[in-house]
Formats: sequence, C-alpha cells, structure tokens
Amino acid sequence: MSINVSAITKIYGTQKALDAVSIEVKPGEIVGLLGPNGAGKSTLMKILTCFIPPTLGDASICGFDVQDQSIEVRKKVGYLPENNPLYLDLYVREFLGFIAGTHRMRGNIQARVSEMIELTGLDDEQHKKIGALSKGYRQRVGLAQALIHDPEVLILDEPTSGLDPNQLVEIRTLIREIGKRKTVMMSTHVMQEVEAICNRAIIIHKGIIVADDTTLNLQHIATSKVVIKVEFHSPVKGMLLQGIPGVVEVKIAGSVSEQSNNRIIEHSNIRSGKNTDLIQSNLWHLISEPGVDIRAAVFQFAVDNKLTVLSLQREEQKLEEVFQELTRN
Repeated sequence: MSINVSAITKIYGTQKALDAVSIEVKPGEIVGLLGPNGAGKSTLMKILTCFIPPTLGDASICGFDVQDQSIEVRKKVGYLPENNPLYLDLYVREFLGFIAGTHRMRGNIQARVSEMIELTGLDDEQHKKIGALSKGYRQRVGLAQALIHDPEVLILDEPTSGLDPNQLVEIRTLIREIGKRKTVMMSTHVMQEVEAICNRAIIIHKGIIVADDTTLNLQHIATSKVVIKVEFHSPVKGMLLQGIPGVVEVKIAGSVSEQSNNRIIEHSNIRSGKNTDLIQSNLWHLISEPGVDIRAAVFQFAVDNKLTVLSLQREEQKLEEVFQELTRN
C-alpha cells in the first residue's frame, strides 16, 4: 500500500480531531479526502507528512512508519500544504533548485528543474520572482516543489483553493496527469473537485470516516429518496402525477428556458416543489421512497391518460447531496 493508516487518533487538549481513522490507498489511486471545515482532513495529512505525531494508532507511507522512519517517509512524499508557503523573493527556477538541494538530490539538478517547469506549465514564469506570480501560478510552483524529488505519493491540501475558473481547469488537468504516475491524496470540501479529478472519495466528519468508496458508487448509496425524471409529449398537472402509486413528491424539472413552450403556470414555490397541484409541465421529477420502482406505474399512468412518454430515467444522486446527507449534524 502507498498509504496505510490504522486506527489513527489525534487529540488536542479535550478535542478529538481524529477518532480511530483507518485508510488504505493503493498505488495509482487519486483519492479525494472530503469533509466540512474542521473535520480533520488537514490533521490527517499533517500526520502522514510527519509534521505532527498521532496520539494513538499507526500510519505508514510506502511501508515506512511516519513516527519511526520519518526521513524515509519524506523521501517518498510530495506535500503541498493548504497555505502553500513559498519564498516570495526567490525566482521560480532559483526556488526549485533550492528545494532540490534540500532533498539532497543527485545528478543534473537543473535538468530536473527544467523538467518540472515544463510539466507544471511555468516556462514563461520561470525567471520571475514568486511574489510577482498570480495565485494560479503560485499553486503550480507549489506542485513543482512537491514533485521535484520524484516522490511516489503526492499529498495536496486544498490545492485549488482561491483559483479562478480558468486556473481551476488547468490545475485539475495537471493533477489528473500526475495521478497517472503517482498516488495522490487531495483534501477539499468542494464536491466538483472530486467528481472532476478523483476516482475514489473518503468522506470524514467530526474526525470519523463516514464513507469510503469510488465516486461512482458513492452516488448510488442509500439515500432518503429515489428521483425519476420523466418527460411527456404534452404538459401534465402536478396534481395528477401525485396520484401515481408510490410517488411521494413531485417537482418540476428543467430550467425556465427548457420549459418555455410548456405553458407553465408561474408560482413562487415552483422550484421548491411546493403547491405543484395547478402547475403544468411536460418535464417532471417524481420522487419515491428508497427501493420503490415507480417506472411501471408511470407508464401505466401515461396509458390511462393517453399520454406519450418521451423519456424516463433515474437521476443519479450528486456527490454533493451524498456529502450533505453524511455530514449533516
């Protein structure tokens, strides 16, 4: 295992930041460590990178114990902290050369620096002072310094925090590319980050692991409802749909522009799903209890009312909704 965490507990005074956390990460995985602020994500990462010791439990990186073999662990890990501490008065190339020296790298260090500059897209910025760079390019410098010694494991704490949309796309692409050759663990509380980058998600809440699975499987975990999206060939009143056996709630689906030709009756609660009795639309979300398949009943409703069903599909639960359910107080 690239990362092995066994029953790690961390206590600060009277506060238990981590509570018997156990995680295994295999080589080549890109794992998203999710959780609300204060969940324990950064604490776990600081333990894995040998910045702080655990109170109880064991952790290892590539077989090296984080407490007893911390020097060997540091050789195997590239770490980008949340605040990305950089020497702002150094030039990009100068800084990366300095970091290579701290790792006591052998061989052609300048060639390695040039390789990292090319990989992280810093070619045009390499002769600038770090203090003159934008937030996005500083993050690239942070990634370059984390990769300079060719670590097997990359640990990134909020790597896209504060970036603009264009910078987000660039950094996400870079992390995915790095993940083809490295084991990557990255923390975030932004669900879109995990869906865009990671193939596995670990959700932590109040120091406890509440979910650990692939991003696809997490979208299928048991939830409080099942949502079916149905489109009819002509508008239907919500009141009629509420009579379908197994349906517990109906909500209008789609945007206003999608519904512009459906003679919708405007209502202030249209988006919340309340008071839909008089609303007409041909695009609806029909909600049932977990485990109840209402598709056959929907088709029978269409036959009885001389309607044509243009499409019928089960909507996948977004990871953000799963996160909200699992981390709700």
